[in-house]
Amino acid sequence: MPMTGTVRDDGVHMITASSAAAELELRRGEFALAVHLGIVRVGARQSGGRAGVHREEIDRLRSEDGFPGTLQERVRTVGTADGARLLGISPVRFSRLARAGCVTPVAFYLNRYRAVVWLYLAQELGGLAARSPELMVGNSPPWMRSRLDAGTDCRARNWRARRTERLLALTEDPWARAAVVGEALDPVQLAEVVDDPYERAYLGRVRPVPVFGQGGSAAGREAMAQLMLADEPDEILWRRVTLGMELDGARELRAAPRPGEERCPGSTVELGASTEPAVPVRPFGPARRSGAEEASAERPESGTRGDDAQEDRTQGDDTQEDCTQEDRTQEGSEREAGGGDGAAGLLARFRLRRTPRRRSPRRTAGGRGKRFAAGARTRHSLHHADQRSHR
Repeated sequence: MPMTGTVRDDGVHMITASSAAAELELRRGEFALAVHLGIVRVGARQSGGRAGVHREEIDRLRSEDGFPGTLQERVRTVGTADGARLLGISPVRFSRLARAGCVTPVAFYLNRYRAVVWLYLAQELGGLAARSPELMVGNSPPWMRSRLDAGTDCRARNWRARRTERLLALTEDPWARAAVVGEALDPVQLAEVVDDPYERAYLGRVRPVPVFGQGGSAAGREAMAQLMLADEPDEILWRRVTLGMELDGARELRAAPRPGEERCPGSTVELGASTEPAVPVRPFGPARRSGAEEASAERPESGTRGDDAQEDRTQGDDTQEDCTQEDRTQEGSEREAGGGDGAAGLLARFRLRRTPRRRSPRRTAGGRGKRFAAGARTRHSLHHADQRSHR
């Protein structure tokens, strides 16, 4: 009979994340940070299972000298006030160092005013004071003053880069690695790089999730989603190029599953792959109508409406020919871009070159004008017939 607080993984008993945090005398946030930093190794999560920690890993950490104080010190985080006190400087100077990129946040939370409060590792701040003591006293360096005068704030970008780097180090599956890189792109940017909707849906399913799941308040999740998006042009370009390279490796290994196919098991890493059921996704495009609907749509009623329908079909054919001609022109330009310079082909591949927009088929004013004239003639004849009846 399995013990309480354990999960079975291929015949081996593992301790659940909550039980492991209790045995290591860490709070939930501290344990999640320890897993993120690679201090605590989490076992691979199987399909439909929960993440767990092997008993050997718990024994290894508990046998270290100074447990639990040394382990708690490795995951201790401080805010601006405590960090400034630790470095012996004012909170204003600490904020300037953080905005200039001298220290990198490791986590954040929302205060009661829903403002983002960044957290830093206490050990890293001690290393900064020992490595760059000139930043603690005196005037700021010129490069730092120029950054701050330009309004630069590197905290969110450095936090994204650090988070992505840690997740990639803990991730082995190529599709999960691509999901980690693409998480910093908005839906429009992601759709331009990954044009297959099935691949985008698969990236969303294999994206690593926290060891305790997507907890927190709705405001915290919303802030997390906003801070995750890259906002600088060079960062967006780097994300797009890196995502393209990760996708090349993932497609060589296996293709993204389609509806009705057997799902490929994704790798579980730091945070494990999501276990939500797959949602069938249809490709973008207009839905096909049934035969009865097509027949009723093509059948004119009578009189002027039949003429209008014939004219609309003629205009639709003309518009379709125009769109076909534009598609041929666009395909020719793409072939020229791909066969020319390598840099131009790369830009065209990641949709960074401006392409002509397709014209959508529109109805001209001719059909509407004829219908309006026919209605006017009908109303005029009814008016005269009414006058004759009164006489």
